[in-house]
Amino acid sequence: MKNYDYIIVGAGASGLMMAYRMSKDSFFETKKILIIDKEKKSINDRTWCFWEKNNGEWDDVLAKTWDKIQFKSDIHSLEESILPYQYKMIRSKKIYDKIWNQLDQNPQITFIASNVLEIQQAESSAIVITDAGSFSSTVVLNSILFSNKYKLQTKYPVLQQHFVGFFIKTTEDSFNDDLATFMDFKIPQKGNTRFMYILPFSKNEALFEYTLFSEKLLPISEYEAEIETYLKENNITNFTITEKEQGSIPMTCYHFWKNNSNNIIHIGTAGGWSKPSTGFTFKNTTKKTSQLIDHLKENKPLPSFYKINKFWFYDLLLLDILHEKNHLGSSLFGHLFKRTSVEKILKFLDEETSFTEDLSIMLKMPPANFIRAIFKRIF
Repeated sequence: MKNYDYIIVGAGASGLMMAYRMSKDSFFETKKILIIDKEKKSINDRTWCFWEKNNGEWDDVLAKTWDKIQFKSDIHSLEESILPYQYKMIRSKKIYDKIWNQLDQNPQITFIASNVLEIQQAESSAIVITDAGSFSSTVVLNSILFSNKYKLQTKYPVLQQHFVGFFIKTTEDSFNDDLATFMDFKIPQKGNTRFMYILPFSKNEALFEYTLFSEKLLPISEYEAEIETYLKENNITNFTITEKEQGSIPMTCYHFWKNNSNNIIHIGTAGGWSKPSTGFTFKNTTKKTSQLIDHLKENKPLPSFYKINKFWFYDLLLLDILHEKNHLGSSLFGHLFKRTSVEKILKFLDEETSFTEDLSIMLKMPPANFIRAIFKRIF
């Protein structure tokens, strides 16, 4: 059985970002690193969006940025600048190319295309079992969700952020490409939290995503029909669909990190790195990978990496409410955007606000549902 210093299971965003950070850090230059996934991705199979101030480390692969966002609901609508933040969009091909160009130059990093069947904790190492054989390491970083245990438990509600998107190209200029639509709740809610998410990246090209925060996924035809209806109602009729994408991200406060062991740490969505209340993952991944690199360099125990903070509890309360009354999403977000500045909302969702700022935001939300959720959790 071949041994490596580090094995990264899964070559998605979190796995590749960990490998990329390792390849640029002198601490790891003598370490043997293995990356395993069923394929070496090189196409646009994902779109990642996030907001940040000033320049960032991924600016060279951005597809588009916006200084203004739009929010729509029956309670409140707005169209305003988010400066000093920018809303940024990455298509996955560019980031795959950037990272693999870096990794392929490092002779210490090996990639194996194979299905990973199982990861086992041994006495003082971890064993990764694949179609191509078994490999061992004292540190395995796993980004693949092997188990649906999180869906079977009842302590923490599990919703999904699920969506289907159309990349469309119109025959004439149809979009204001200076403005991203963050959430448009002015669509039939049908007892759920449903919104349209719109990213125009030129005057005649845009991504339209029909998105839900709910428990159950829909038939693909239903998402597609809703997008087509939305386009028609907005007088967008002369267009071609250039690409489609779909996805589902778990929204839960389940303790994914409890599955970490002495030699195995779960990362990305498998490690609970997706923001439970929104499903946003990319920005969290950039932060967590940097923190995990420091953790590994200091040789700290893997199970000690994750720590619950106050934002975990805030997310839990919102998920408790939406799990019990899924139709309230439009109202809750409407009140949030009506009474709080967009800049403060983004800072709050980035988990960078003080407790005083948290309190000022929460006091502007309808209190009854949150008070009820708090008492249910306590008692």
